[in-house]
Amino acid sequence: MRGPSSARASARHGSARLGPVGIRGCRVGSRPLLASRSLSAMLAVVIVHWNQPERCATTIEAFAHQGLDVRITVVDNGSDRSARRRLASSIAATDHEVELVSLGSNCGFGAAANVGMRRFLSRSAVEAGEWVAVAPHDALPQPGALGLLVETASSTPGVGLASADVGDGHVPVVDPYFGGMTRPASQRDGFEPADYVHGTLFIARRACLEQVGVFDEAFFAYCEEADLGLRAAAAGWRVGLVHGARVVNPGMRSGSTVADYLMHRNTLHLVRRWFGRYHAGVRLVIGVGQLVRGLVQPSSRAWMFAPLGRFWGLVDFIRGRTGPPPAWLLARGRAEAAHLGDQHRPGMARFDPDTGLADPVPAIGGGARIAR
Repeated sequence: MRGPSSARASARHGSARLGPVGIRGCRVGSRPLLASRSLSAMLAVVIVHWNQPERCATTIEAFAHQGLDVRITVVDNGSDRSARRRLASSIAATDHEVELVSLGSNCGFGAAANVGMRRFLSRSAVEAGEWVAVAPHDALPQPGALGLLVETASSTPGVGLASADVGDGHVPVVDPYFGGMTRPASQRDGFEPADYVHGTLFIARRACLEQVGVFDEAFFAYCEEADLGLRAAAAGWRVGLVHGARVVNPGMRSGSTVADYLMHRNTLHLVRRWFGRYHAGVRLVIGVGQLVRGLVQPSSRAWMFAPLGRFWGLVDFIRGRTGPPPAWLLARGRAEAAHLGDQHRPGMARFDPDTGLADPVPAIGGGARIAR
């Protein structure tokens, strides 16, 4: 097994109430809404954006070239003014039907995704379809991925949530002590059961969300998918991954202080919620041990190791803190993101609009991974 999925890097540090800068109905190239359209060919898409407008524009193109009738909603998660302007300009220039909703502050990936999912649920199935896809601003579905994802999930009885395939040969599971992890896949094609869907790209059935709800915003970012998957399974829905529905994502930097904070704090909250105090206590002791060992023996560090973020994540779990990280930690995360920039770099996928293909990027590994 390995640690929680890394795929949502910068889009996740984002706020869930509509702020005064909300941009509604920013649409171009709109098409008439026909009641006779096949619901299976309709797909609502929610893209969560944070301060990476050029990548988001590339992601919009990738989703729009899937051969489905997609209705894209981009939820800007409290980006700075310059990024919002660039994002709005790129959406205004596109030939696709895109709606931009700007939030007034940074509420987290889950809360921003909830804004889009609630808009989907507020519309009828005739208007918006039976499925909604959720992804960060840098997820690039490969040609045919969305069609295969929807077709497989629709034809498999009882599926409420389904992930795309990141190509690492693993499926998401929840461990009673370690929370969201992955295990080696047991098949190479079709639908494979999993404990939760990863945030790189997943689809949710309307009826499932209506029954179990959307993301729990107390997580802010990370582990909300695991919690949603467990709630869906507890309500009788099937959760899994569709092999071959390939999505490419540039991944995450190994030194992300905010991500390490959230992963450790939220994993502990998840374990406590679903498995109880004992399991959370054991996980806390393990977390402290890993932190100390990583400081004194750098060679033992996992792919992500940010000591400051990890320390305060453990402390804030003990304090019972949920929701956004401390303001000073978010400021540090913004500084890290600004230093990274929006330019192409090793590990970042390029999208070719003529072929619909993205450069292959190796899946980000690390953490604990148990082989077969």
